[in-house]
Amino acid sequence: MALRISTGPHLRTETTTQGIMLHVIIALMPTAIAGVYLFGIRVAGILISSVASAVLTEFLWQKLTKKPVRIHDLSCVVTGLILGLNMPSTVSWWIPAFGSAIAILIAKQLFGGLGHNFINPAMFGRAVLLASWPVAMTGSAMPHRFFGKASANLPADTVTSATVLPSLNATGSTDYSLQDLLLGNMPGAIGEVCKVAILIGFVYLLITGVITWHIPVCFAGSAVLMGWLLGVSPMATLLSGGLLFGAVFMATDYVTNPMLRTGEIIFGILGGALVAIIRKFGAYPEGVTYAILLMNIATPLIDRCTRRKIYGEVKQHA
Repeated sequence: MALRISTGPHLRTETTTQGIMLHVIIALMPTAIAGVYLFGIRVAGILISSVASAVLTEFLWQKLTKKPVRIHDLSCVVTGLILGLNMPSTVSWWIPAFGSAIAILIAKQLFGGLGHNFINPAMFGRAVLLASWPVAMTGSAMPHRFFGKASANLPADTVTSATVLPSLNATGSTDYSLQDLLLGNMPGAIGEVCKVAILIGFVYLLITGVITWHIPVCFAGSAVLMGWLLGVSPMATLLSGGLLFGAVFMATDYVTNPMLRTGEIIFGILGGALVAIIRKFGAYPEGVTYAILLMNIATPLIDRCTRRKIYGEVKQHA
């Protein structure tokens, strides 16, 4: 009989990476479906190109480096889908494909693959695209459908429009109604406009135990509070831009957020405050991407400051 020796902790669980990623994909489906419905069928092409590029890049890298092919764990699918949902509906299909390839290759595989990346790959990919093609990435469009009717005062086709955030950051309020903000009758990225769909995914992830409430609630709540202190409407802050999508699906990445609950709360509070500050004073109207990346970099420091004292540990004397 072979004796297998390994380091602790020794926990038996049926949870697998593939299972967790499958839950995340299911949680993203309401948002993806809402995006296709609101902006049109071309959105499906954007999402497919983003996911396909992520899967193909990971497969080719692992083949070329003679590493085990792990695309079946679905982590690359999640990266591609999240990045695709962060795209404007007007973007060309090759831009998200390029972003996914960069995200998988540089932010994930060059650091050792899943579990070794220090920043969120999807957010890194989006940051590269924002820096490379700012006009294409910051452009937006009004949905050409609004749950059974054409958007008010707009033709049937998608119309290029300014996002909600520039006017919100400048005036502190928005002309869009609460219903418009919740259901997605406003310009924005594919996955960020329909807040009801995001909340459905959030509830699903909570029920399945994939995430806890700590980071999403602290992240969104801190952004709302800081926005209010800076003179921006709390409800408009919460329901405009990618705040909710980022809080639920991107800030909660297992690998790049703190290990302990105290650290997660600190991560969420500081990240949300950064979103409001970048929105108000930054060059880009949306601050979610850079706030999450900055907090990813700060995660090791947060873990160090919040680590628990080991039982029996003796303090070192100078």
